Amino acid sequence: MSSATSTVDKKFGQNDPKIVQYAEQVFVHSDPLLNEIAVRSEKEGLPVIQVSQMDGLHLEVIARSLGAKKMVEIGTLGGYSGICLLRGLQPGGKLYTFEGSAHHAKVATESFKKAGFSDRVEIFVGTAIQNLPKIEPYGPFDLVFIDADKVSYPAYLDWAAKNLRVGGTVLADNTFAFGLIADEHVSDPQDKADVEALREFNRKLADPKGVFRSTILPTGEGLSYGVKVRA
Repeated sequence: MSSATSTVDKKFGQNDPKIVQYAEQVFVHSDPLLNEIAVRSEKEGLPVIQVSQMDGLHLEVIARSLGAKKMVEIGTLGGYSGICLLRGLQPGGKLYTFEGSAHHAKVATESFKKAGFSDRVEIFVGTAIQNLPKIEPYGPFDLVFIDADKVSYPAYLDWAAKNLRVGGTVLADNTFAFGLIADEHVSDPQDKADVEALREFNRKLADPKGVFRSTILPTGEGLSYGVKVRA
């Protein structure tokens, strides 16, 4: 085994395909339920943008480590990531999940039923920013997972900062902006709006004067991870 390299030489993330293959072979196991959800969601016309099975595993393990009983998901899609979160939920806990599309919510409802989680999840259909206040009386929450429209990420973070308990966690997917987060020039107007919002989100989450102590996990899409350390 070679000697350790300097920490300044160690790369952020893992770009060696052999290591990626190894990690997936060891940690990711056959999951017929999640596979069925992915296939059915695509057949129903949902975009193929759900988290990977490895990222879903991250969600479950983090939820378990928190002992989470009250969780919020912004961006339900077909229920794939919600089921990963629910697998890490403590007995008697509940997931509140928010989805803009009634059709997506219908697919997710079937997914939660197949997984046996119907009694532990509540889906809100419509604009998340307008619906989130409905659950505030049930807070504070243990975990908020954000995987929805990128331009609203800063607003979702503001909500999480106010409604998480101290010690609670906010997670946000796609915070590498699909590889564009560090690009100086983004020409497409929608991409530019998304990238600017994600940069603002990351800046606010990482602000040492804010309420979070945070990092970003170098998954393929980037998973920002903050723990609320002060009220």
